[in-house]
Amino acid sequence: MRVAVCQLNARDDRKANLAAAEVLLERAAAGGADLAVLPEYVDYLGPAAGLPEPEPVDGEVGSFFAGIAQRLGIWVVAGSFHEAGPDPEHTWNTSLVFDRSGNLAASYRKIHLYDVEIPGRVSYLESASVAPGSRPVVVDVEGLRVGLSICYDLRFPELYRRLAAEGGAQLLLVPAAFMLHTGRDHWEVLLRARAIENQCFVAAAAQTGDHEPGRTCYGRSMVVDPWGTILAQLPDGPGVSVADVDLDRLARIRDELPSLANRRL
Repeated sequence: MRVAVCQLNARDDRKANLAAAEVLLERAAAGGADLAVLPEYVDYLGPAAGLPEPEPVDGEVGSFFAGIAQRLGIWVVAGSFHEAGPDPEHTWNTSLVFDRSGNLAASYRKIHLYDVEIPGRVSYLESASVAPGSRPVVVDVEGLRVGLSICYDLRFPELYRRLAAEGGAQLLLVPAAFMLHTGRDHWEVLLRARAIENQCFVAAAAQTGDHEPGRTCYGRSMVVDPWGTILAQLPDGPGVSVADVDLDRLARIRDELPSLANRRL
């Protein structure tokens, strides 16, 4: 299966963001992608005061990506969007997976919320406006077991071990808006670690560039194989990169270095 990671610079205009995402998905399809992954908050990444009305899964954003998946005949992972949440003060940060016919195959609500205070550098309290999800999700994509996650989840290896060990995941998805100051040191290291320790392919699609005063995303979207080798990586700026998920290579790595089978805890 050929997987595309789409790197976007979403800002404070939902219609412009969706139009830019559509162009990237068209490029992914033209490159032979079977599955295309978009970044976290593909619908809006700007000041909280300008956030459009959050929507249900079958609202404008969901319907938009369902239509593109059907038109292009590819699987589309709409990285994440602002789903209407459990109360007026909170949304869910939700990833949607559409099959080639535009049907919703799976959805996942981000479990780990980014509540971080670094004096003089960053102050961000995601839980003030976002409710956490509670359920790990693995979806079957034409025989490929795909585990879902979003951005800050990347720092919690127990989630990915559960996706791999209990859910049988072979490919792990990480749509993200990883900030520049942490991305420079941690993004690649964490992605390769999740691939190596779970013996899975990892496809990470990231936001890139400035989005609002005080928020710059690192980008460097990539696909990593189960040995930790980077198969594809994007430089700065919007773009698309593709790589093939070779299940024979995955099986060979798991056979030759059976760390998942050797677990004791």
